[in-house]
Amino acid sequence: MISDDRIIEIEGLYTRFDSHVIHENINLSVYKGEVLALVGGSGSGKTTLLRQMLGLETPAQGNVKMFGYTRYDCDLDLLRSLRNRSGVLFQQGALFSALTVFDNIALPMRELHCLDEEMIRDMVMLKLDMVDVGVQHANKMPAELSGGMIKRVALARALALDPELLFLDEPTAGLDPALSESFVKLIQALRKEFTLTIVMVTHDLDTLAAISTRIAVLADRRLVALGKLPDIIKIDHPFIKDFFLGERGQNALQSLLAGP
Repeated sequence: MISDDRIIEIEGLYTRFDSHVIHENINLSVYKGEVLALVGGSGSGKTTLLRQMLGLETPAQGNVKMFGYTRYDCDLDLLRSLRNRSGVLFQQGALFSALTVFDNIALPMRELHCLDEEMIRDMVMLKLDMVDVGVQHANKMPAELSGGMIKRVALARALALDPELLFLDEPTAGLDPALSESFVKLIQALRKEFTLTIVMVTHDLDTLAAISTRIAVLADRRLVALGKLPDIIKIDHPFIKDFFLGERGQNALQSLLAGP
């Protein structure tokens, strides 16, 4: 078991696809209760690193621990236990198109094989309420939902098993500014209520400004910056200057530095 507040520990991680190197010697920890945002340019390996934390991909070299256990050296029971302690909101929601809203959210609960259908029904309705989706939408198919509704239902599914750790892959991608702002406020409220630890991949500066407590910057196959924004923007690196200090980043930067 871990002896400190580290929920995820990444040590000496290398990622290669044939001769193409994505990551070189990445070392990173995620601490209980924080919101760590992963940012980087296209091809920097943000989502790949997220998938390695999830155990969906294996690095060429190095180690990933979750809750003190090595992600790639677990027996089946321990692996299931670790997965049940985390939830994932995939980009674009990734709802199962052949399942109703109800059945999408119920799926993780049914996979436990220890809850009866009455309990599952009550829990699904509770999760829908948590994400401000009315129960009248429970029997709809994903194709009948708006983009914002899909995100909320996918978030309800990610929270189905009351996880301690939540992964968000581009949580506001595809949403207009108003929907994006309301979704960010929902995540903020849920994080506060349930003391969630969050790892988030995002390219949206407004979302990053509103949610993140620390930022990890991936560039040149490595971690070039890690910390709070005032420290990161002092680093002389082309991507950091363009992303945070370019014209498109000024408004969000001012918001983040101003704080709540």
